[in-house]
Amino acid sequence: MPAGALRHSGAMLPLSRIDAFSPVERRSAGALLRARATRCEDVLYLDSGRVALGIREAQGGLRHRLGMVQGPAWLDAAFVLRGRHCSLDMVAEGAVQLRRVALGTFEAGLQGLPPLLRGLVDDMARAYCEQTDLAISRLLQDAEGRCAQWLLQHAQVAPGGGLQVLLGERKRLIAAQLGIAPETFSRALRRLRDQGLIAGKGNQLKLPQPEGLRELAGHFP
Repeated sequence: MPAGALRHSGAMLPLSRIDAFSPVERRSAGALLRARATRCEDVLYLDSGRVALGIREAQGGLRHRLGMVQGPAWLDAAFVLRGRHCSLDMVAEGAVQLRRVALGTFEAGLQGLPPLLRGLVDDMARAYCEQTDLAISRLLQDAEGRCAQWLLQHAQVAPGGGLQVLLGERKRLIAAQLGIAPETFSRALRRLRDQGLIAGKGNQLKLPQPEGLRELAGHFP
């Protein structure tokens, strides 16, 4: 949830109960507090400090920064409320203090909320997850545009006609040229293949619809 929403939702579980069941955990700058695409086995409550939200690159730093949370605040409560995997990498900016609240304790706190307030919290969690999905989708679309542009720049006439691209470098090196993470590059290629804009496997890619690639590349400056 946005920082303000997270602070507001702190009322869902009294701090006295957090103190009683969850000891303080201190982490230093750069520590990965929660990795994206992982299931939350507990709920993170940030006592103090700042946490950057985004998508990491292979080396560990955030390549795409999508937000920041200042404690005190819940970090991944929205994903837990929606029963989802965490969609963001959460990295400490400077020293932070946090607590890991057991799922059972967190749920017990939710059950004590009046129905109207519980509905409000659920609505905020749903809106946050939808906004996060949209932001990540836009990043992926940007990656697709970069990939389309690169494919067109490296296209050659295939022996049987049409265009093809021979991947003479490792995908991680190509991703570095495009300014995106290797896993983002792989996902973008997969989406281009699903759209019928590229075909083939291995190091030889066919471009059956170059006009579609040109249109996609045209959306990327």
